[in-house]
Amino acid sequence: MTAKSIFFYVQHLLGIGHIARASRIASALARDGFDVTVVTGGLPVPGFPGEGVKTVALPPVVASNAGFSGLADAEGNVAGEAFLSARRDLLLAAFEKARPDAVIIEAFPFGRRQMRFELLPLLDLIERSNPRPKLFSSVRDILQENRKPGRDAETAELVKRHFDVVLVHGDPDFVRLEDTFPLAAEIAHKVRYTGLVTPPPAAEPSETFDIIASAGGGAVGLELIRAARDAAAMLPESRRWLLVTGPNLPESDFVSLSREAPANVTLARFRKDFPSLLRGAKVSISQAGYNTVGDLLRTDCRAILIPFVAGGETEQTVRAERLLAMGLAAILPEQGLTAERVAAAATEALSAPARKEAELDLTGAETTASIIRSMLG
Repeated sequence: MTAKSIFFYVQHLLGIGHIARASRIASALARDGFDVTVVTGGLPVPGFPGEGVKTVALPPVVASNAGFSGLADAEGNVAGEAFLSARRDLLLAAFEKARPDAVIIEAFPFGRRQMRFELLPLLDLIERSNPRPKLFSSVRDILQENRKPGRDAETAELVKRHFDVVLVHGDPDFVRLEDTFPLAAEIAHKVRYTGLVTPPPAAEPSETFDIIASAGGGAVGLELIRAARDAAAMLPESRRWLLVTGPNLPESDFVSLSREAPANVTLARFRKDFPSLLRGAKVSISQAGYNTVGDLLRTDCRAILIPFVAGGETEQTVRAERLLAMGLAAILPEQGLTAERVAAAATEALSAPARKEAELDLTGAETTASIIRSMLG
């Protein structure tokens, strides 16, 4: 029997969280026997989308500002109409070549509104297809709040008109869609909770560090890493630190961090074995992004979260506050972050008991594959 085929669209604009989560889901689909094509629209990220899937790389676009309101090409130039039209045509051609049984669109229509220039034509093409593939929206558990008037109604209408299922990658006992999407009741019959998309339990680490500070993709984490570097000099030299800057940190900043790092600090842009390293660490210092938190929840590493709030972002603050309420993390504010505050928080965490186990569903990737399998018969 021919394997059912999946056409999976994912666009990351600033960090790497979206493509990392989509890649974990795509890998689970491939392990379940699906023929998976992942269509990426951002800058290349080492290690993603991962093995076992086909890939289509559209000409990349990135966020041209911290508020995500504009698009630029890989060189930082404003993405003009001709560039975007050519990209749209490549996406539609890739869909027609794949002729999939199911389409997954990551984030949209709850996010990635900037990509309507190509996603609305894709939705129309899906509706005209015979046979029509099943259409899934793949969305994280916590949405950006304070959206502009009318956006929620527009989102709900697109879901009702086009999408068969909304896959919410979260545990409803932790946070529910209606907590950050006011019109959730209108689409409740289409919502399926998958659990959090996390990696499988990590292997034993190849090396161990006392404290790991990480900045996700690295585009907006310089101050966190700098504060952690300087905090390392305030703690005993016997404490080993690993600072993971993210692949998107500018090279000049990486060189500066390296030049001024104390002897007990190891600096890296990216570690493929990051989940394993967290398993061996005593303390993690990070933003509160979906994937980093998912990695943390697979360990008993004590967590210090510094939610990203620039550009009016609210998602990470909501996640961090929920984890704080459950006794699973401490919080430091991004505004006014200093080495002294990081050092004090790390010292307190080092003397605290090991973090309790999170009683949350962490099988989101596998459950997603199961839901899609059941929908396709």
